[in-house]
Amino acid sequence: MRVQGKLSLPQILTLGFLTIILVGTILLSLPIASRDGTATSTINSFFTATSATCVTGMTVVNTALHWSLFGKIVILILVEIGGLGFMTFAVLMFVFMRRKVDLTTQLLTQQSLNLETFANTRSVVFLVVRLSLAIQLLGALLLLVDFYPRYGLKKGIGFSIFHSISAFCNAGFDLFDNSLVRFQNDPYFLFVLTILIISGSLGFLVWKDILLYHEDHYLSLHTKLALTTYLGLIVLSFGVYLLTEGNFSENQHLDFFQRLMNTYFMSVTPRTAGFYTVAPTHISMGGMFFTMILMLIGGTPGSTAGGIKTTTVGILLIRVWATLRGKRDATFMGRRFTNSNVSRSLTLVFLVAVVLSVATLVLTLTEKIPQHSGIEYIMFDVVSAFGTTGYTLGLTPHLTVIGKLIFAVLMFMGRVGVFTVMYSLLNSKRPEDAFRYPKENVMIG
Repeated sequence: MRVQGKLSLPQILTLGFLTIILVGTILLSLPIASRDGTATSTINSFFTATSATCVTGMTVVNTALHWSLFGKIVILILVEIGGLGFMTFAVLMFVFMRRKVDLTTQLLTQQSLNLETFANTRSVVFLVVRLSLAIQLLGALLLLVDFYPRYGLKKGIGFSIFHSISAFCNAGFDLFDNSLVRFQNDPYFLFVLTILIISGSLGFLVWKDILLYHEDHYLSLHTKLALTTYLGLIVLSFGVYLLTEGNFSENQHLDFFQRLMNTYFMSVTPRTAGFYTVAPTHISMGGMFFTMILMLIGGTPGSTAGGIKTTTVGILLIRVWATLRGKRDATFMGRRFTNSNVSRSLTLVFLVAVVLSVATLVLTLTEKIPQHSGIEYIMFDVVSAFGTTGYTLGLTPHLTVIGKLIFAVLMFMGRVGVFTVMYSLLNSKRPEDAFRYPKENVMIG
C-alpha cells in the first residue's frame, strides 16, 4: 500500500529506522560520547547505533569502558526506540501535541507492531507504552535489590535502569567486562533478568490478549500458537542444554541449584537477548549448534525480539506434521491456518537461508578465520547478527569495514523484518492479476 502516492509503508518504516540509526551514529561520533573525549570512528559509531536500534547487543568497542555517560544514554535511548518501534513514539508525539493520529500514521503503526487491523491503534500504542514502562520500572526496582549492596545507591540505580531496559528490549547490552559471567552464582539476578527477557519477547499483542482475558475470556489463535511455541522452546532448550552441557557440572564453584539456574538462563537468552553467564566459546559443539537454531528462531512477532519468529516455526511444524499424516489442512486448537500464512512462512525461511548463506560466503572472503577454527566461527556470528542476539565466537570485535557493514545489514533485516526490507528495495505491491495460468504438478522429493 502506498502513502500519498510516493513511498510505500515498508519504505517509510525502513527509512524511519535508518534515520534513527543515522542520528544515533552522529551522536555517538561526538567526542562527548566517548570516555576519553575523542571522536569515535564513523564506522564504529554506525555499527553501535545499528546494534542498539536493532536491539542486538553486538559491539566492536567495550560498552562499559569506551562510552561516556552521554554515550551510554544515547545507546539506551536507541535501544528503547528500537525495542518498542519508532512508530510507537510517533503516535505518542501526535497525542502530546494534541493532534489527531492520521490514517497514514495508523497504517504505519499497524505494520510496525504487526497488528491485524489499524482499529484502535491509539489504545494499543498506549497499552504498549504503559505495559513496557511498568515492566521496566518493576524490573529496575527488583534489580536494585541486587545492585545496591554491590555498587551503592547512585551506581546501583544507573545499573538497574540500564540492564532492565536492555533485558526487556532483548538488546543484550551490559556494563560489565564479560557479559554476566560474574553473576553465575546469583540465582535471584538471573531469574529477574529472564522474566524481563521473556516479557519483552512474548509480543505486545500476546500481552494484550492475556491482560484482557478476564473481560472477554478469549485468546486469539496468534496468542495460543505464540505461547505454546515459546514455552515449548524453553522446555526443549532446558532439556537439550542439560544434555549437551551436563548442567555445567565442570563449574565446581557453583552448587547444583546455581548450575540449574545457569542452564535455565541459557535456555531463555539465546533467542535474541544476548546475555550469557557462560561464554559461547565455552559450550560444547552440540550446545553451540542448538544455540544457532534458537538464535535463528528468535521471539514472537510484534515483540522486541528478532529472528524468523516463533509463530513461523510453529506454523511450519504443524504444516509438515499435517502433510506427513496426509491431512489437507494445517490445524491448531480448532482453527485452520490459511494458505497465505503457510506460503509466507515458507518464503520467509527460504529468503533468510539465502541471505545468511550469501553473507557467510562473502565473510569467508573478507574476514580472517583463526587457524584452528572452522566455518562455525563465521556462521555463528552471522546467525547471531540476524537473530539480533549479539553472541560472538570472537569474530565481531575484529571485523573489517566490509564485515561491519554486512553485519549492520543483517541486524537491520533481523529487526525491521526481511519482508519489509525486501518490499522496500523491490518496491513491491499486491497486483490484481487479470488472469491465472493453468495448474500443473511437478515431482517433489
